Amino acid sequence: MTLQTPGDPKPGPVILFGSGETSPSGRKVFERVFRQLPPKPHVALLETPAGFELNSAQVIGRVGEFLQRRLQNYQPQIVIVPARRRGTPYSPDDAEIAAPLLEADMIFMGPGSPTYAVRQLRESVAWHYLQARHRLGAALVLASAAAIAISAYALPVYEIYKVGEDLHWKEGLNFFGAYGIPLVFVPHWNNNDGGEELDTSRCFMGQSRFSELIELLPPDLTILGIDEKTALMMDLQGGVCHVVGLGGVTLIHTGHQHNAPAPDLQGSGLAELAEQRQGHIHIFPDGASFPLSECCPLDIRLSIEGLPPSAWKQALEAQRRLDEARQAEETLSQPAEVEEAPPEVQALVAQRQAARARKDWAQADVLRAQIADLGWKVLDTPEGPKVEKAT
Repeated sequence: MTLQTPGDPKPGPVILFGSGETSPSGRKVFERVFRQLPPKPHVALLETPAGFELNSAQVIGRVGEFLQRRLQNYQPQIVIVPARRRGTPYSPDDAEIAAPLLEADMIFMGPGSPTYAVRQLRESVAWHYLQARHRLGAALVLASAAAIAISAYALPVYEIYKVGEDLHWKEGLNFFGAYGIPLVFVPHWNNNDGGEELDTSRCFMGQSRFSELIELLPPDLTILGIDEKTALMMDLQGGVCHVVGLGGVTLIHTGHQHNAPAPDLQGSGLAELAEQRQGHIHIFPDGASFPLSECCPLDIRLSIEGLPPSAWKQALEAQRRLDEARQAEETLSQPAEVEEAPPEVQALVAQRQAARARKDWAQADVLRAQIADLGWKVLDTPEGPKVEKAT
């Protein structure tokens, strides 16, 4: 068995939901992910983004119930990682609490507060384990708050929309910074909870407020807006992105021009955003695929830089244990090879069967003994005689 080395990272896919991870469209996305995972995949649900809520276990538990019920054919082995808050018995800095992340085939984070998730996870053991496990091939699935938190700059939704703080961004976990690119993810891109009275698109910011927020960002980054009940599936090794769901993905390039024809942006405010950013816009609908280089020219070789050696070592050891356990299980599940009897034994079995047919039981017993002397035994079954090696 060959284990991967620090010079050989093979990152798994990254899937980002705009919302709707437990909707029918979300099930469709998870099915696509599960089809790429090993049988009976290990699934770790990281509780951190909702860790400040008194019912955080129920929040993440609903996702677990959805996967267990709606994707039961894949027999997911689900564990909740209750890394809720630093300085408590459920700290993301506790290696024992975070340990299930090291053997996960898929890691999920979802609803909650983006800025809370950033504060609790930054440079934590849980975050390092998540990064290391993803570098070894685990799928990373992120919804709403978690998608914001992994951005280079995280949108403080609650602070602005609910509390009324001045427009600003918070430094995010910058997951893709390890690959050499700064990305900002904005879920709930097409939200319309406010109806005709209040523009709640752009993750509840509205077009005009989001336009102001854009001006606060550095120039050389890319913004990806993900519609509700829609997922952006990023295949980092295959170099392609897929859009799956009821909406689309809006890509705002910055710092360079592009000759691709722009979609009809009348009334959307997007043309103005592109002009602000000295860039351009792509809109990819459900079913669309596009090269990863269109938005994210990753350098996979950089992906383990900045990762603590201890976390990488533990991830490699966990991978080895997982591989060995699965190989052992596969060996046990395979039927033992049946050694074929040599021609002389097969001839004696045929003679014995003929003797039995004419009810010459004495001759049949003699032939059975001869077969036994050669190290074989005959089993009489309704389907006919079967011969196997004597033990």
